[in-house]
Amino acid sequence: MNKDAPIGIFDSGVGGLSIWREINRLLPQESSIYLADSKHAPYGERPKDEIIRLSVKNTEVLVEEGCKLIVVACNTATTNAIDTLRSHYSIPFVGIEPATKPAAIATRSGKIGVLATRGTLTSELFLSTSAPYREEIEIIERVGAGLVPIIESGKLSEARDLLKRYLEPMVAAGVDSIVLGCSHYPFLIEEIKAIVPSSIQIIDSGAPVARRTAKLLQERNLLNDEGTAQLRFYTNTNVEVLSSFLQRLDAPPNEAQHLNF
Repeated sequence: MNKDAPIGIFDSGVGGLSIWREINRLLPQESSIYLADSKHAPYGERPKDEIIRLSVKNTEVLVEEGCKLIVVACNTATTNAIDTLRSHYSIPFVGIEPATKPAAIATRSGKIGVLATRGTLTSELFLSTSAPYREEIEIIERVGAGLVPIIESGKLSEARDLLKRYLEPMVAAGVDSIVLGCSHYPFLIEEIKAIVPSSIQIIDSGAPVARRTAKLLQERNLLNDEGTAQLRFYTNTNVEVLSSFLQRLDAPPNEAQHLNF
């Protein structure tokens, strides 16, 4: 595998751009290909076998494009499909799951909140990774139903009423941190901050995923150390929505392209 090969990143839409942003900040010399599978968003309400099928489909596109590593920038796809992907492909994968561990370690109140999709919260991986902390702390879970379609529409302010419904019970219960267990949700941080007290920490997984990506590339001697990064962003629906999110991230919006996958 060539060092100058791109990093592949896929998500059930534009949400994984929050992960791409952190990877690009840490590894600006790395080329990347981003797939927004917005046609099938949200993954969180789909059955496991369909999530696996969609994840394989996305992986096939990125393998065909010659990617040297694939980031599954979707909590639901990671928790339901990454074991299957790792068993079927030799390419290294980096997954994303709710950052329950750092929240559990740092909590002072003994209560943390996790806002995620149904597919993530009911997955075997999430249940097993969060189990060790449940004896010591209370984990208050909420399914963020309806949030992903709003984010995919680009009309973020319309999420406020739903966020109040999901977050206010967590605040009332005394949580001191809220884990964002979906890569779409970091785009709602400003809306969330308008609802919860400033003393509550909001935690997402972007930076840890970027560090893990860098570490894995270094271990495999795949870090790119020369040349200019080439950035490509594909969506199978509305290019304008993807372009608008790239503009929010100061990424080149003109790089958004439509692709049938």
